[in-house]
Amino acid sequence: MKSLAELQAIREKMQNKVVLREGSGNLRVVVGMATCGIAAGARPVLNTFVEEVANSGLADKVTVTQTGCIGICQFEPVVEVYEAGKEKVTYVKMTAEKAKEVVEKHLKGGQVIEEYAIKNI
Repeated sequence: MKSLAELQAIREKMQNKVVLREGSGNLRVVVGMATCGIAAGARPVLNTFVEEVANSGLADKVTVTQTGCIGICQFEPVVEVYEAGKEKVTYVKMTAEKAKEVVEKHLKGGQVIEEYAIKNI
């Protein structure tokens, strides 16, 4: 960093991501970011959700957050999707590519991707 203006530019660039993670939408995406999740690749999954939700214009409807251990380490990275009035959906063994698909089909289209989901958790 060379100047205060450069620091301000970085702050403004990152502001969208911070607001997105703290949003108040009807849908909430929670990515397990405990040590087990991070080791299994949860960080790129979280980043993909944040970027894809912003790029898809869903920031007013979807909140992306992180949590600690979800308790099913053998299935990491784990993502839970909560929607008011509906049962939560738990996606397992997620990747950045699967996250893009979840944004497109589930968050935008309302269709759960059964092949990525696990039941009764």
